[in-house]
Amino acid sequence: MSKLGIYIHVPFCLQKCNYCDFCSFAGRGGELISEYVSALCRDIGRAAQLCGGYSVDTVYFGGGTPTLLTVRDFERILCALTENFSIESGCEVSSECNPATADLQYLRELRSLGVDRLSIGLQSANENELRALGRIHSYADFVETYGNARAAGFENISADLMYGIPEQTVESFSHTLDSLTSLAPEHISAYGLKVEEGTPFGRMKEGLILPDEDAEYDMYMLCTEYLAARGYGKYEISNFARAGYESRHNIKYWRGEEYLGFGVSAHSYFGGERFANSRDIDRYIRGLDITEERRVISPAERMTEYVMLRMRMSEGVAHSDFYERFGRGFQSVYGERLAKYTDMGYVVTENCRTRFSDKGFFISNYILSDILDF
Repeated sequence: MSKLGIYIHVPFCLQKCNYCDFCSFAGRGGELISEYVSALCRDIGRAAQLCGGYSVDTVYFGGGTPTLLTVRDFERILCALTENFSIESGCEVSSECNPATADLQYLRELRSLGVDRLSIGLQSANENELRALGRIHSYADFVETYGNARAAGFENISADLMYGIPEQTVESFSHTLDSLTSLAPEHISAYGLKVEEGTPFGRMKEGLILPDEDAEYDMYMLCTEYLAARGYGKYEISNFARAGYESRHNIKYWRGEEYLGFGVSAHSYFGGERFANSRDIDRYIRGLDITEERRVISPAERMTEYVMLRMRMSEGVAHSDFYERFGRGFQSVYGERLAKYTDMGYVVTENCRTRFSDKGFFISNYILSDILDF
């Protein structure tokens, strides 16, 4: 059977962070959450009719803050998936978790339902930086939640960090790395801050004091080298893991594999099409179609997407796989465009594979926009 990933979007949070551009509704819960879960279950049942030849090997609950769902809500969604899809034995089931939103009993029950991977949002171990980001938790809250997750039986824990944030220095970021790695999570994600329009940071953009580009580069290189020395391999531009603990669900995105997204703002790639839902939660709960874009991916777009996504990964593009998929040599298509970046040490080609160097990853968006036909 073909493999399929499932993404479940939970658009509820206690408070919007200053940088957050994700679809989430702060301070709305109770009956609305229950109605939303019912809509998710209904949506899952409808979509399953198209997936008879597929088995599900990854499920990911993202948000928002999925741990604002009750355990009963999680159970309803997981039961809907089990009843409508062929769920593989050993399916990776991940949930994001905001510190201080899940106590020990909650996490024990979540683990007993089959959730086996927890992604906890830390962002920083420094209190002034957490306040600047608008986070609702302290570092002590994170440590407590992390300890509860271990006590609940989670053996695969990821933590999110941010660099390039207000009040941050290379030294304070180093302290965050020290603090987090002392706890020994299996996986660490480290994202550079992007100031998005419509967010509190976007509205205060002119008055926002951020580390300069040189300091941000130093943070990224420090992160890469520091984590490598402690057994965390960089397998994607922003993701580091101990061997065997890479996020199987996220790898689906970067390898262009099929997945279905459920809920408001969720995206899907299935049957050669990409489609996405709007943020209209009221229409979704009423059972109305909220698909706002749907398009068939052309052969030229597939090639562009393949290179863009594969180059996000440390493994890069295998020339043999590129030829097998597209009937053309990778070097004949992109070699000339990449030559100047190879000469500058940003791109490496060896053993019939092309990838970014560590410093190339830092400016990868610029390089990809230059060489690809968007």
